[in-house]
Amino acid sequence: MKKALITGVAGQDGSYLAEFLLDKGYEVHGIVRRTSLTQRSRIDHLHTDERFKDRFILHYGDLNDSGNLTNLLLKIKPDEVYNLAAQSHVKVSFEIPEYTGNVTAIGALRLLEAIRQSGIETKFYQASSSEMFGMVQEIPQKETTPFYPRSPYAVAKVYAHWITVNYRESYNMYACSGILFNHESPRRGESFVTRKISLGVAKIKKGLQKELVLGNLNAKRDWGYAKEYVEAMWLMLQQPKPDDYVIATGETHTVQEFLEEAFSYVGLDWREYVRTSPEYMRPAEVDLLIGDATKAEKVLGWKPKVKFRELVRLMVNADLELVKRRTSALFAVD
Repeated sequence: MKKALITGVAGQDGSYLAEFLLDKGYEVHGIVRRTSLTQRSRIDHLHTDERFKDRFILHYGDLNDSGNLTNLLLKIKPDEVYNLAAQSHVKVSFEIPEYTGNVTAIGALRLLEAIRQSGIETKFYQASSSEMFGMVQEIPQKETTPFYPRSPYAVAKVYAHWITVNYRESYNMYACSGILFNHESPRRGESFVTRKISLGVAKIKKGLQKELVLGNLNAKRDWGYAKEYVEAMWLMLQQPKPDDYVIATGETHTVQEFLEEAFSYVGLDWREYVRTSPEYMRPAEVDLLIGDATKAEKVLGWKPKVKFRELVRLMVNADLELVKRRTSALFAVD
């Protein structure tokens, strides 16, 4: 039985990846931080599923703690390590730049160094980001496109990406980076723009919210389905040689297009409910992201299946159900 270790296992990507690997027959170990509030709703079901509960194991840890990482690696001896943990909110990274760099950039270094010093044989996956391209130097963006990061988060991801390349070339480590473009799902955090829209639409439709306040509606992004993107992560670690890959749909849509699709799906006009505020504007904006995943298709055999409209509707449907459950639970308590 193969073993995998996932940092950020309680997040959107981590939860989908854990499910994917468990379905493949892996024993999956996840690292979670000890906090006063335990928010693990995305992975709670894995503990109760009879098929998985004995193969899904959580450990307390933190990318700020090198000793803990080394001890966990020596204890688990994973065949594959997926580093998905980060301070991943771009806007927030401007407010806490030092913390973002410490976790997102140096955290990747700590994990790579822990693998090296432990001496275990494992394959390493680093979650790189399309935000690294920032002020894009070519359209579309591919593996050879120069980086021009436009936020502390993106700068931290560039460091994590290049330190992964450095450890691969310096120590002959099997280390890959997946440069994933925006990938969304019903498990996306509620502060991210796509989920903010889908949940806002559901609340407005149910009469629980009157307006939706957003930032830049003209930003263009390449949006895919997170559940599909975790398969690409796994495929990278199944290749004979480690390499880096762009994972994207090859389509770009504005935030306004996302709004239009989401509101029209429930029979509403977005212009009657949405306003913009400088509060949600970034100090430096990324205007256009669109990826070229030709290499991933040729080498990994990976292609996205869920298109933009289907993704938006999938998220709105899930949040309509979520709002219904939350409302029912509230009335049950009352």
